[in-house]
Amino acid sequence: MDGRGVAFPVRVDETGGIAESAGAERIRQSILVILGTRPGERIMRPDFGCELHDLAFAPNTPATANLARHYVESALARWEPRIEVTGVGVGNDLEAAALMIAVTYRIRSAGDERTLTLPFSLEQPS
Repeated sequence: MDGRGVAFPVRVDETGGIAESAGAERIRQSILVILGTRPGERIMRPDFGCELHDLAFAPNTPATANLARHYVESALARWEPRIEVTGVGVGNDLEAAALMIAVTYRIRSAGDERTLTLPFSLEQPS
């Protein structure tokens, strides 16, 4: 299912080599890379990534959550052809000044649906 490659984050496996990932795990890692990369961060592909990081220090409001949803949907539609995004839910965690982002997607080659949930802090790290 969709090849093998270096695992993310890069780590050493039990044999002392570079760990690899494949299948659904590789796709999950790819989604994390896309959402965790700011456009302009990669010199050879400056448009790669997700504008989610533009929301750092934004107010924790429904408008910010809607922008986050749009940025995630757009980035995954553009950069991850192995999936079909079936939903992006964004909740506001007011106490943590964070957004909780839940991406539901279907792996095109296998047809199975998965959900990946990740927090996005709107505050500067301490």
